Formats: sequence, structure tokens, C-alpha cells
Amino acid sequence: MSLFLTFHGAAGCVTGFCALLQTDHGRFLVDCGLFQGPKTLKALNHGEFPFEARDIDGVFLTHAHIDHSGLLPKLVRAGYRGPIYATRPTRDLCAVMLEDSAGIQEGDVAHLNRRNERRGLPRVEPIYSTADVEPTLRLFETMKFNEAVEVVPGITARYWPAGHLLGAASVELIVEDDGVPVRLLFSGDLGSGHQPFLPIPDGPVGVDHLVMESTYGDRDRNDLDLPERRAALAEELRLARAAGGPLLMPSFAVGRAQELILDLLAVMEAEPELTGEIFLDSPLAIEATDVFLQRGWNIDAAENPYSALRHAPRLHYLMRPQESDRLDRLRDWHIILAGSGMCDAGRIRKHLKRLLWRRETTLLITGFQAAGTLGRLLMSSPRHVRIQGADVRVHARIRTLDLYSGHADATTLVSWLQARAPVTGKVFLAHGEPDAVLALTGRLVEAGIAADAVIAPELDQPFALTGATAPRIEGRAARILPGAATRADWYNARADLLSTMNEALQALPDDDRRLAVIAAMKAALLKPPVVTNPQEPAHD
Repeated sequence: MSLFLTFHGAAGCVTGFCALLQTDHGRFLVDCGLFQGPKTLKALNHGEFPFEARDIDGVFLTHAHIDHSGLLPKLVRAGYRGPIYATRPTRDLCAVMLEDSAGIQEGDVAHLNRRNERRGLPRVEPIYSTADVEPTLRLFETMKFNEAVEVVPGITARYWPAGHLLGAASVELIVEDDGVPVRLLFSGDLGSGHQPFLPIPDGPVGVDHLVMESTYGDRDRNDLDLPERRAALAEELRLARAAGGPLLMPSFAVGRAQELILDLLAVMEAEPELTGEIFLDSPLAIEATDVFLQRGWNIDAAENPYSALRHAPRLHYLMRPQESDRLDRLRDWHIILAGSGMCDAGRIRKHLKRLLWRRETTLLITGFQAAGTLGRLLMSSPRHVRIQGADVRVHARIRTLDLYSGHADATTLVSWLQARAPVTGKVFLAHGEPDAVLALTGRLVEAGIAADAVIAPELDQPFALTGATAPRIEGRAARILPGAATRADWYNARADLLSTMNEALQALPDDDRRLAVIAAMKAALLKPPVVTNPQEPAHD
């Protein structure tokens, strides 16, 4: 039998998860996510798939977040016509998320094309359009938790609760190899097990090979209970209000935004002096809230914990751009939640442009920020940033509250893996930055996993699987250089240079000095670069 596993996303980084499983029974993807982070990495979204879309026989979707589902419409646009297996909540959330993603791409491309036309540059096309979303949704087939389904002869799939998001799953695949089953488990994104509105992550006992996320593989978080978490949030509100307001919160629209609002409402009810208007400025989060109201029933609690969002006082849903624009007039204490959660897209960018320079503003970051994103940069409290071509001084208070991430920390990841034992083959650590993967590898070895059983796959790297072994298949070139997915690229460096240059030029005492500096910089730019290693090609 030929059984191969190739990692076409979230290998050496945390976004764009996509694994290709090739078997004698068919070719299948686990997820088909959008890359986020440095522009070098995001450029992969626009390139050709490293496989033929028409040859894929099925897609197993772990959950709706865009870094796992965001390239599904592109896959369909490229000719895919097979089933997309997912839980019912995941399908419903994808209906709003993919539509929103397509709309953002169309809007961003329209804005970019206007700039390109002014600069004499060629026009670009969006990755996909809103017209590609409905054909994608028609391919979804519902999977129930803990129910084994033979998707094709020789391959059985079972979905397990992952506790990361409404409907999120770990995917178990049993592939028949000459009558002998090879059992694979893809963790998807795992929850902490301490989130009040989501189930505890689960999974089968005994697998051959396990693909596990490692987002927080290098850290442990202080997972507080719900009253403690709300007390920590209340303290941030007190500090933000004392600074003069407003409080700006970049929010992941699906899952995290709903939890944050529930906690904000509870804090305001308990401490009326912190009461203020809450503006949810994210059409995606608003539409996703309807899904949570419909599908959010919690069996353990015997209630839908999101029902408080239906008619909440002081909570304002801003669907139209004109409603969002009116926030510019507000000066008193208020709270704005806007996407995207990593500050790389959506309405959050315009709020950052107009509020970061104000000393009374507080920016509260509550979720994971991938390398190369504006959110990660802001966490370092820079003096200035560049947003949509504009230099913005940063005077706002920047705070972090790492209590709302939907990802398991290192200790929880190790415990979850131990509960799946025995793992007779390999453990592939994906969906993590290199430092996190390295740290988690060390923890797993300390926990008794053999060092040679833990593998950190690189992008586009294939492996040949048997029941116990998984040798690498060498010779396949990756689409980007190793390490490029998680380091600042030349686009980031250029943005920082332009901001630094403008600030430095303005600080010079006279125009003669400014002209001299500009002439020196221009001469340096036009000077032929020195190639230190002629064996390495130059990369723009």
C-alpha cells in the first residue's frame, strides 16, 4: 500500500493548515486554511496549490477558523467537487466566515488596485470572490461527534470534540492497509479544557500516528475560572477608564468575541461604575453570534450560555460601514471590539489609525498574535507603525490579557497526548512557530516519548507512513525558504524604515540637512549590493 502524508500548511508557523493524505483509496485533505502573517507567507494564498485540486477525493475540516477553512472556496474554484466533511456548527460558521473572507478580499483588492493604478502597477485579482462561496457550501456533509463513518471503502472517519470553538473537532482516520488498519489522528486546534462554554477536548485511545498542534507549546497559561477571569478583565476596564478611554479590543470574530462580550456584560452588571457602551464593529462577529445563539447549547450546563447576547443592554451591533464611521465622533468612555484579531484585516485597522496616537486610548490584546502580523508588532510597544500606507505614532496604552485564547497550553497538550497513548508511530508537531515546536518536543521527551518519534515537519514535506514508521521523502522543494514564515520579511522592514526615516527627517534642524540625508540614502539604494555568498540566490 502507498500511504503518504504531506504538510502543505502550518508547518513551521501557525496558519494555513493543510495536510494531504494519499492512499490507495483516494487523496484527502485535512483542512485547507488561509495563510496569515508576513506578506511573504500570505503570498502563498495567491499562488497555485501544490497539488491538483481536481484529484482530491475529500476534505476533512476540523473547524471553521479561517486559517483552517479559508482556502476552501479557492479549492472549489480550482475544480474540486468532492465532499467537505464537517460538524453542523462548523458548516454554519463557515457560511458566514467564508462570505466575510471573500468580501474582505474583494474590498482589499479594490483598494490595492486603486493604489496600483496611481503608481502605474498592474491590477491584481482576489484569491476568490463571493460567487465562489455558495458552491463551496453545497459540498459540505455533516459529521456527528463520536460516530464512525466509512467515507469510502477502506477509510473510516470519526470526529471527536476538540473544545477549541463551537463545532471544533479532532479527526480520527482509519485507513485499511491490506486488511490491517493504520490509525491516524489530527488534533486540529485543541482547547484548554478550562473554557466555560466549550467541551473538554477528547479523542481515541491508541493511534499509530498523531498530528498535533503546538501553538502554545513553549508556555503555560494561568487558566483562571470564570469569576477570576472576569475579575482580571474588570481590572483592565478600570485602568482603561482611568486613562480616559476608549478601550479598543482586536477580536477574533468567531468564539472569542462572543466570550469577551459575555464577560464585559457580566463585569458591568457587577460593577456599574464600569458601565459603558459596547460596540461590536464586525459584521462577521455579528453574523457568527446568530450561529452561537442557534447552535450554542451546552450539554453539561443544560443551557445556551450565549443567550445573554440576544437582547443585551448597551451592546450595539454595527453592520454597515456608515455605523462604524460614526464612532469617530465619540470621545467618552466606550469599548470597541473589531476584527481581525491579529489586526491584519477588517475594521480594526481604521480604528488603530485614528486611535493609536491618542494617549487616553487603551489597546487590549486578548488572543494569539502570529509572527509578522500587526498585532505581534504592537505587542512590542513600538514608537510608530505603518497602517495601510500611513505612518501612525503609538501613544496608546498597550495591554495584553492572555486569558481568552482558544488554544491549549504546553502542559495541556502533553496531557492530551498522553491520554491518546499508546502512539505506536510518530508524533508530528504542526501549527506552531519554531520555538514553540522545539519547547514542546522537549516536554514530550521528558514525558517519555522517544526523541526520534517526534517530528517537526517543514512546509511541503512528505512522509511515507506505515503502522510504526514515517520516513521523510527528500527532494521536494518548499514554496518558501525555511524560517521565512515566522520572521519579519522585507515588507515589514520597509514599513519600519519608512516610518523611521520620516521621523528622523522631521527631527533634523533644516532642509539642507534633510536633502543631504535623502541624497545619501538614494546613493546607497542605487549602489550594487554586495553578494556575500554567491551560492545563495537573492530573494526580494
